[in-house]
Amino acid sequence: MSGANKLLDVRHVTRSFHIGGLIGGTKLLAVNNISFSLENGKPEIFTIAGESGSGKTTLSRMLLRDLEPSEGKIFFEGRNIADIKKRSEFSGFMKKVQPVFQNPFETFNPLRRVEEYLYDTAINFGIAKDRKSAEETVDHALRLVGLTLEEVSRRYAHELSGGQIQRVSVARSLISNPSLILADEPVSMVDASLRMTIVNLFMKLRDEEKVSVIYITHDLATAYYISDRIAIMLRGYVVETGPVEAVLGNPLHPYTKLLKESVPAPQPVDKAAWAQRIGLSTTEAKEYNRQGCKFAGRCPNVIDKCKAADPPDVEAEGRTVKCYLYN
Repeated sequence: MSGANKLLDVRHVTRSFHIGGLIGGTKLLAVNNISFSLENGKPEIFTIAGESGSGKTTLSRMLLRDLEPSEGKIFFEGRNIADIKKRSEFSGFMKKVQPVFQNPFETFNPLRRVEEYLYDTAINFGIAKDRKSAEETVDHALRLVGLTLEEVSRRYAHELSGGQIQRVSVARSLISNPSLILADEPVSMVDASLRMTIVNLFMKLRDEEKVSVIYITHDLATAYYISDRIAIMLRGYVVETGPVEAVLGNPLHPYTKLLKESVPAPQPVDKAAWAQRIGLSTTEAKEYNRQGCKFAGRCPNVIDKCKAADPPDVEAEGRTVKCYLYN
């Protein structure tokens, strides 16, 4: 047992993959020495943001125990999740840590009615004994996301809008009364007009249901709008983390500055005005294995030692930044 006062405690987590052939292949560090934590009893939205290929989804899979870390440990409510072996223990873990995935239409079989998934979730987690006793629980979860059981009953996924089916996905995650929701790109498949509905829903869950959310995205606009804290990832590293107003309002790391410059500057500059979608370029896998800072090839402030060794994590102006400029 460790970190019992923390809801989630990620300690020096690394995940490597072997790419290429058995002969002549190489090791890719998809996630490299990442640490962060969420406090118990202090619900928040913690965002992990970065370009496609930055390691966000690999990290989320480790948090869900879909992948094991190559190094480091992940504690949930004081317990190392790697020690969860029994099926009953894993079910208990998943009852408290629920995912919301990118494409809601892939979550539901098109040949099966949507409400069947909701009933099954309630029964499988022991919330209800049968379909009849699950109705109240299912309807309550749907009402939390602005729907009702009557609205979705006897309907298939394709008969609902993108916004509706994603809200059903969130409702499904709420049936077990989780402490933590891990939402991986939950608005990227939703029309722009519906994105605010989904992100406002996460804020409501934090404020009213006291659920913490890990929001994984490449969209800095929605990240700034809903986050309490944010971690910026680049090729497996977290290069800057702290309160979202500090990190995105006044970024220190040159990479974070570049990302911010990619967002159209609205007037006035407030959280609501950031609710516009942006896209970020895809990185090449070979850049993961660059010696030294992973941003050295594009950084306007690069110096020789940036290319020689990984920068240290430095505390500066209320956040942590991985950069020699602040060492």
